[in-house]
Amino acid sequence: MKQLTLSFIILLFSVASPVTAGDKLSPTSINGATTVDAVKAKALFDKGVIFVDVRKDKDWNAGRIPDAVHIELKKVLSEKTLSKEVKKDQEVVIYCNGEKCMRSSKASAKAVSWGFSKVYYFRGGLPAWKAAGYPVE
Repeated sequence: MKQLTLSFIILLFSVASPVTAGDKLSPTSINGATTVDAVKAKALFDKGVIFVDVRKDKDWNAGRIPDAVHIELKKVLSEKTLSKEVKKDQEVVIYCNGEKCMRSSKASAKAVSWGFSKVYYFRGGLPAWKAAGYPVE
């Protein structure tokens, strides 16, 4: 009976909470960076802070936050390419495709490791920006 109960519990958990790669969520925070929501990101945007979009080219071409700089994470982002756009002591907002996209968290962590001191990690990214009704181009 105990074995049957244990088997049932294992089966219940495996059906109730399947975990797949597509279900992976980005971290809520990055050491050394400040996590911002859409409202805070918009305030930074209005202040003229540089936004860096680290998404794939096809996503960039489909729409973006106005005046954002495109530095694709896997093919282009480096300390050198980021330094061409923003100084290490200058504010920068890094975003991608939202909570299920790992690109902005990885890029923010890299920026911090390279010595950028005012990194804003916009975890909600373009989906949160659009949902708030902010402009896109």
